[in-house]
Amino acid sequence: MLWGPRDPIFSDRYLKDLIGRLPDAKVHRFEGAGHLVAEDRDIAAPVFEWLAGCGPDSGPANELADGPADDAMLEFGTGPLKPGAGVPPLWAPLAELAAGPAAGDTAVAEMATDGSVARSLSWQELEQDIAALAAGLQDIGVGNGTRVSLMVPPGVDLTVVLYACLRLGAVVILADAGLGTRGLSRAVKGATPDFLIGIDKALAAASVLGWPGRRMSVRDLPARRRRLLAVETSLAALFRHGADLSPGLPRPGTAPVPDPDAPAAVLFTSGSTGPAKGVVYTHRRLAAMRDAVAATLEIRPGARLVAGFAPFALLGPALGAVSVTPAMDVTAPRTLTASALAHAAAAINATVVFASPAALRNVLATRVGLSRAGHEALGRVELLLSAGAPVPEALLAEVQRLLPRASLHTPYGMTEALPVTDISLEQIRAAAADAAAGTMAGAGNGVCVGRPVQGAHVAIIPLAADGTAPGNEPVREAGVSGEILISAPHVKEAYDRLWLTQRESIRTAGWHRTGDVGHLDAAGRLWVEGRLVHVVTAPGAVVTPVGAEQAIERLDDVGMAAVVGVGPSGTQAVVAVVETVPPVRRAGLAAPQLAGRVRDAARAAEVSVSAVLAVPSQPTDIRHNAKIDRSRLARWASAVLAGGRPGTP
Repeated sequence: MLWGPRDPIFSDRYLKDLIGRLPDAKVHRFEGAGHLVAEDRDIAAPVFEWLAGCGPDSGPANELADGPADDAMLEFGTGPLKPGAGVPPLWAPLAELAAGPAAGDTAVAEMATDGSVARSLSWQELEQDIAALAAGLQDIGVGNGTRVSLMVPPGVDLTVVLYACLRLGAVVILADAGLGTRGLSRAVKGATPDFLIGIDKALAAASVLGWPGRRMSVRDLPARRRRLLAVETSLAALFRHGADLSPGLPRPGTAPVPDPDAPAAVLFTSGSTGPAKGVVYTHRRLAAMRDAVAATLEIRPGARLVAGFAPFALLGPALGAVSVTPAMDVTAPRTLTASALAHAAAAINATVVFASPAALRNVLATRVGLSRAGHEALGRVELLLSAGAPVPEALLAEVQRLLPRASLHTPYGMTEALPVTDISLEQIRAAAADAAAGTMAGAGNGVCVGRPVQGAHVAIIPLAADGTAPGNEPVREAGVSGEILISAPHVKEAYDRLWLTQRESIRTAGWHRTGDVGHLDAAGRLWVEGRLVHVVTAPGAVVTPVGAEQAIERLDDVGMAAVVGVGPSGTQAVVAVVETVPPVRRAGLAAPQLAGRVRDAARAAEVSVSAVLAVPSQPTDIRHNAKIDRSRLARWASAVLAGGRPGTP
């Protein structure tokens, strides 16, 4: 229990911040008294640490005040915000197109499995549907600050409800099925939505797993099923209701634009290195993300986007781009086929494609039999984007043959900031040449992800001998490996209700600490070497995994490779785990010939491998199907090398 007099420290602003940092506590404020009651959690240490930072000129809005400051950052980003600084809302391009000469053109579409367009809306229809649904949602209590969990697959319905909620000032919670059942349930419960809107499968999970929030279905449900799932209404019913509302009722077109610095969305990390974390974006930061993507990749109104990755399907309308979702399971990117991609591209005469590395691999694997029309549709694509995991140059070279006119880019970013850097295939080859020549400081040992995008800054906290990055003094010297720090207008506002995680991520003032490891070269390019938690501390050396993994993956009979550490910190053995081509029947020790070639390849990357294990397939994250779970492999390898049964990692 906290007691205090009537003091600025207990103003609504500070209480809201404190309560937001204690998600598991029952916190009560009694009117007329200057005290709080918090139950069911040991909160003394974090509360007193929080209090130490509070004062007349301090608080959450100023935690990042001492970082690098340029005009863009002062306006939007991690530096102090200009009072009243304005920014066009996320949906501004959408509204402009709906009112202009392109109003009747297709804005958003989704594909059927037979290659036909299942459903589409023009810009004008999209704007009208958003307005009608927003009015219906507003009438049942969705408004400023309301938390709404959207459990709807990418497509027309999700686009309409997302932008309707944003215009009302509601906070959209986007936790997708790619987190897996356990991860998804944890994310939804932690976000504590006021409303949950979902398809039947999501509503059934909500009933079984006890997810919070008043429930709404996408489509009208039979009365019996509605009662069974505790569903109050449907988007279809709210749309009809909103369309019939009298003109006197407040509508999104006349309602005030939400405060740019108010929360707009909670997005979730992939959970590939631990439980998925909720990441809060304000309207200002979402708009800055839109502008960074538009400026970096030159995606302008009129572009036509095939989005094989859910976030870009939702960002498309904000960019003014025609967006189509291909026929695939977006929670499993490797389900994207060449024919599905070609059908989607043909449907809108696509100029831009976004797909994960796993999706691209399957597109290439299924390209045999692609029709002439399919090849022609892909031949018109001008820009391909792939992110979520390192993309090998050899894979991009194969994709280039399928999309001969496209400029291939692999932007680097994360849920907390997308994009951070950008690089093209030609620039990847130039970086590789610099690394091979050995004449440029810092070139090599990792994946080159290019230079920072407009408004973004990158720096490094050097690694210590124990594999950590304990310092707080960022450096930009070429060849210094350490934790990657970023600062940009579109960096997340905070982690949702994860105060200690948030505090750790901003402990270097003005910067977001990514947890990734890498270095800069003399040309200002960033090279990513892995994750901080995956650094191997071998005797007398700190080993980052990606450089050696890349060298091993160049072997003809190796698909994906992972380098992990086994044993106590400081004396870890370096172990390589390889996915073979063709796959081995059982996981276990690699054949002697393969093991020898793997060791030689790693040695060329200046890494000495103690043991080589082979697996039929690598354990990867569900969302991207591309990020190897090195922590899981390390535990498995430790058990195998200790004499345990190999089993499946």
